[in-house]
Amino acid sequence: MRWALVKVCVAVTSMVVIAFAVPLGLVVKELARDRAFSNAERQAAAVAPALSITTDREQLERVVAAAGSDDGMAVHLPAGDGERAVDLGRQRASEEDVATVRRLGRASTTRVPGGSTLLQPTAIGSGATAVVEVYVPQSEVAGGVATAWAVLAGVGLALIVGSVAVADRLGVRMVGPARRLVESAHELGEGRLGARVPEEGPKELRLAATAFNAMADQVVQLLANERELAADLSHRLRTPLTVLRLNAASLGDGPAAEQTRAAVEQLEREVDTIIRTAREARPQTGAPGPGAGCDAAEVVRERMAFWSALAEDEGRKVRLAGVDRPVRIPVARTDLAAALDALLGNVFRHTPEGTAFAVDVHNGEDAVIVLVSDAGPGIPDPEAAMARGRGSGSDGSTGLGLDIVRRFAESTGGDVRIGSSVLGGTEVRIWIHMDSRVDGRVDGRARSPVGRGHRGSVRRRRSLGPRSRLGSAKPASERIAQEGQV
Repeated sequence: MRWALVKVCVAVTSMVVIAFAVPLGLVVKELARDRAFSNAERQAAAVAPALSITTDREQLERVVAAAGSDDGMAVHLPAGDGERAVDLGRQRASEEDVATVRRLGRASTTRVPGGSTLLQPTAIGSGATAVVEVYVPQSEVAGGVATAWAVLAGVGLALIVGSVAVADRLGVRMVGPARRLVESAHELGEGRLGARVPEEGPKELRLAATAFNAMADQVVQLLANERELAADLSHRLRTPLTVLRLNAASLGDGPAAEQTRAAVEQLEREVDTIIRTAREARPQTGAPGPGAGCDAAEVVRERMAFWSALAEDEGRKVRLAGVDRPVRIPVARTDLAAALDALLGNVFRHTPEGTAFAVDVHNGEDAVIVLVSDAGPGIPDPEAAMARGRGSGSDGSTGLGLDIVRRFAESTGGDVRIGSSVLGGTEVRIWIHMDSRVDGRVDGRARSPVGRGHRGSVRRRRSLGPRSRLGSAKPASERIAQEGQV
């Protein structure tokens, strides 16, 4: 906008300068010409009284010398009875021009080398007509014109420079608040909720800043209300959790009882984490700092140890690979555990008992890939499965499991893909970018890597067979699986 205003002012001022300076320069040129020929007319008029009295050559030469330069004036006397024509001074005009002026009896100008001449007819005592010739050099005709044009050009250039300066200041006054509005919008989009815009500048931009600040205040208030609501709703879970903990304490000893008590304790920790996070004044939107992250292999082994007991009860074969050595990833331990629990919980909930599943961890140079595959009937509509809030329609399904996994992967610059596994069922591939602070984020915002889809996208390598979303797990098994999910 700033340069646009400068260009417009330059164009408008240039047109105004041309519209006024060019005609004014032409007028100055014409005035200089008129001034030169007016002087020539005065010189010719000074000789006229002498011509009306005498035609004596010596007297006329003295008059011509007194009126002007011998080189610049000439007198042409006509031939009388028995006398020849007399020419005084240097003649520059042609005989034809002199004869024409004498015949017509009116003054005339004609071009000659080096300038122009004024031919002025004058009556003499004998009744004949003499012609006085006055030479006007070109330097006298153009005298002062170049200076006038230079002055006009300087004035026009000064006007253009002044208009550019004024336009630039006006542009700064307009662009500055607009740029601050854009910067504040970016800051607000990046999660810095304290971003506000100074209400200054033109009226329209002040109104825009006022509206933006009001919107930012409303966003902060809405987020605060949402956090309070999430904390309140999470706090309501404490009562049923207390009952579950008491009931779990009465189960006695045994692997199932210990696993149930561990699941209740984990669920209590997760509820506490949700409440603390919801009560935070500022959302955590920055990239993980140096040293942040976890060992993916350790987290996978821990979660598989939790789910293996339920798998043994349901007669499921489990395969675990790629966790024999540490695999560091730039994400929090709880986030990876929540994503794994969501995927494994879906395996137990949506596949029949006895269905085998596997978890593989592949450690690459720039990414870590976690594969969760099963031998179930598959997912008929991966796009719908990835859509947030679209459950399968079965009891306990909220449609948030795969969305949690997707958001977890995209927070590192990776993505999630659903395809067909080598076991014959579904394979969910989590692609975790290893350098989320550099490649996976732009100004604090997570982005999807090039060529790896976008938010909510799902890619399938092969067509999947029909898959039932109802499952046939026992009610007790379903309860245990739900307690293990986040």
